Amino acid sequence: MQHAHITLVDDLDGSEASETVQFMLDGVEYTIDLNDEHAADLREELARYVEGARRTGGRAVRRRVAERPRHLSAAVPLAAQSESARIREWAAANGHHVNAQGRIPNEVIAAYRADQVKERSAPAKATGRARGTRVNAKA
Repeated sequence: MQHAHITLVDDLDGSEASETVQFMLDGVEYTIDLNDEHAADLREELARYVEGARRTGGRAVRRRVAERPRHLSAAVPLAAQSESARIREWAAANGHHVNAQGRIPNEVIAAYRADQVKERSAPAKATGRARGTRVNAKA
């Protein structure tokens, strides 16, 4: 039996991520992979807004890193499923052939991650705002 080792990459700086954080703003749900420091920073920044906000339902969501669907091997964390989808989408757009299901070849994963690191280190486009900033927040 073959096991795949998936490493999450922090979406801010390319370091190894420790968890996937989900949040919602203006009706849009976001998911971001972060290391411990960046996850703590995000929670700290949002804390005063969360304290002043009204809860609209549901219950606190447990962190996704430890959760796994029962039909998946323990070697593939839940957060890796969404990364697989991103890799498949990137691969199709960049001339790599990957099946819709199953294992993604290591060379495709390596090429995807190298491209992501390159994108993060590239200067912001001439839009007048830094890469990754959002303009959909309502005043």
